[in-house]
Amino acid sequence: MHIHQILESHKTVFSFEFSPPRNTTAAHQIFQTIQELIALKPSYVSVTYGAGGSTRELTHDMVVKLTRETGLTVIPHLTCICTTPKDIQRIIDTYVENGIENIMALGGDMPIGKNCDLPAGEGFTYAIDLVTFIKKHFPRLGIGVAGYPEGHPKTPNRLKEIEYLKAKVEAGADYICTQLFFDNHLFYDFCERCSIAGITVPVIAGIMPVTSINNMVRMADLAACTHFPARLMKALARAESDEYVEKVGTHWATEQVRDLIDNNVRGIHFYTFNKSRATLKIYDSLGVSSSARLSG
Repeated sequence: MHIHQILESHKTVFSFEFSPPRNTTAAHQIFQTIQELIALKPSYVSVTYGAGGSTRELTHDMVVKLTRETGLTVIPHLTCICTTPKDIQRIIDTYVENGIENIMALGGDMPIGKNCDLPAGEGFTYAIDLVTFIKKHFPRLGIGVAGYPEGHPKTPNRLKEIEYLKAKVEAGADYICTQLFFDNHLFYDFCERCSIAGITVPVIAGIMPVTSINNMVRMADLAACTHFPARLMKALARAESDEYVEKVGTHWATEQVRDLIDNNVRGIHFYTFNKSRATLKIYDSLGVSSSARLSG
């Protein structure tokens, strides 16, 4: 289903993000997680993309398998890293042949220890270049782009950041999905700044519950600008074990989701880390058994 149809069909859309498996054992675990989350009836799911070939083919295989076997709307990620127009053309041709109607277009980050020297003019420098290419060659595809409520680590100038985001939308993006955040006020401020800049496409909020201290450290590494509120840090510091850390993190995320729904957010995207328990607990705490009930 095209993202326009999804957004028009629900007051608030709910989605989950998965990463491709690196081996057979991981593949079994991921698909078990997906089966558990399918029961929540998400509006769509997305699949991340390994830059520089690290998990490229695994991403493609997972996207096609999910589309064929689950009936879910699947939105694969694509990045600019180590990718030529011919690569993107080939990848999207395969996706379109398998019924994919949407793409998440990202700049991406170069894997640690890897270099990618493409001939001059053959690669994509920024996400806007990827959006422009997709819109030109696959105009019927829905396109999502990333937003950064707490600032993009490579664009410290917050005014320029919104200008660049607006340029991606004007190039053809249909919606914005944000990086994870733990303070809803920062998300609402980001949405207001988008509105002031004339950005009118839906903004979907990215939520990732803290499930362990190691998980939190990984979040800080993945999203360098992420602000961890003092109240959350105090609550986590009081936790006596990983079990209680997960309870604190899940409760915090549940209250974020509750507040976002009450404020009529257009969508909530759960970064699952390929695990279902925290997301299932959030739904249970909110007293619902599916995204359809959450969307009102």
